[in-house]
Amino acid sequence: MDLIFIYGPPGVGKLTVARELAHATAFKVFHNHVSIDCAETVFDFGTRPFGRVVGKIRMAVFEEAAREGVSLIFTFVYACPADTPFVERVCAGVEGRGGRVCLVRLVCDREVLERRLPHPERARVGKMASLEMLREVAGRYDIFSPVPGRDSLSVDNTALAPAEVAELIVRHYHLPTA
Repeated sequence: MDLIFIYGPPGVGKLTVARELAHATAFKVFHNHVSIDCAETVFDFGTRPFGRVVGKIRMAVFEEAAREGVSLIFTFVYACPADTPFVERVCAGVEGRGGRVCLVRLVCDREVLERRLPHPERARVGKMASLEMLREVAGRYDIFSPVPGRDSLSVDNTALAPAEVAELIVRHYHLPTA
């Protein structure tokens, strides 16, 4: 089982790349908002019970997928160092069940990021679409750094199409193709 863990700031193209990668590999996409949207039906975003439920959903999916040999692509806005324990738990849970975690860090030029973020589709599906909110989050958290202590494939997708990024990931991690 492979878990392709794609991370980067909001609007960098994680889900778009994940969908292209899923098309190339037939891996399943378990994107960040699946667990968030589920927990938000019961608990307010950012509350303690919300965070616990989101964490439990994610870990249950990762561990069961690893146990069953179902390869996944996960997308995540990583905030360094606050989210490092979560990443370590994910890696331990997957690797402890014989799976492999492949970290992919997406980056792009800041002005390109600011052009991509306010896309109407992002707002329609409940994703961050406000430049003001991006600046606030970036002021509070380090959302641009790589995960420490683990190798990540870093891809600057400023001038790359999502299919090109997916191909880079496939080649780098020697992933099976569909």
